[in-house]
Amino acid sequence: MNTIEDLKEGRIPAHLAIIMDGNGRWAKQRGKLRVFGHENGVQSVRDAVETSGKLGIKYLTLYAFSTENWNRPKLEIDSLMSLLVASLRKEVKTLHKNNIRLNAIGRIDSLPRKVLRQLNEVMEQTRQNTAMTLTLALSYGSREELTSAFKAIASKVKNNIISPDNIDETIINDHLYTHNLPDVDLLIRTSGEHRISNFLLWQIAYAELYFTETFWPDFREEHLLEAIKSYQNRERRFGKTSEQIH
Repeated sequence: MNTIEDLKEGRIPAHLAIIMDGNGRWAKQRGKLRVFGHENGVQSVRDAVETSGKLGIKYLTLYAFSTENWNRPKLEIDSLMSLLVASLRKEVKTLHKNNIRLNAIGRIDSLPRKVLRQLNEVMEQTRQNTAMTLTLALSYGSREELTSAFKAIASKVKNNIISPDNIDETIINDHLYTHNLPDVDLLIRTSGEHRISNFLLWQIAYAELYFTETFWPDFREEHLLEAIKSYQNRERRFGKTSEQIH
């Protein structure tokens, strides 16, 4: 069985991203409403944050609510937003205790006023914390993010702030929501789906991908450690040969 201390001897991803999937199906299997799955998924978030901290992961990004999720039934959206506010209020002490800074990416200005206010409060309260940056992707879509970045760059070109000849990966990266985060090293998706679902398309260019059949409400420390072990057993070549790496 994998242990935290054993894995800490190996290569640890600096940036871990997770697509937290399967809450609805988990609840449906139990004859419950989808919100029941979201409520039980909160403990999985706690486990992921706590375990990531123990491993020394510096950046953890969670796909909490996509731009497409606004198309879900109003009852589910309202329940998710209420759950988010309650969780932020409840977890702020834990964030401080573990020296974790809260961050958010996406069209957060589209969130309900109450949610946005609570989110901003917690981000402000934790901004000096340094052990880990916990990023919530809220009202986030990668295509929207890239489109917004390209529009901003085009406007600067039009106003002679940026020369077209100078546009490179660094300039594009500087205009993304994640400009203050490194590229993703490991992306985990739960629930057995094998899709990226419009999540961090630019940032996962060389990430290792890990898919598990486990629904998010059942995802615990042992599942995360299993994913990290898989990551440590892979050879990351970034376009080079094995001989060049070794």
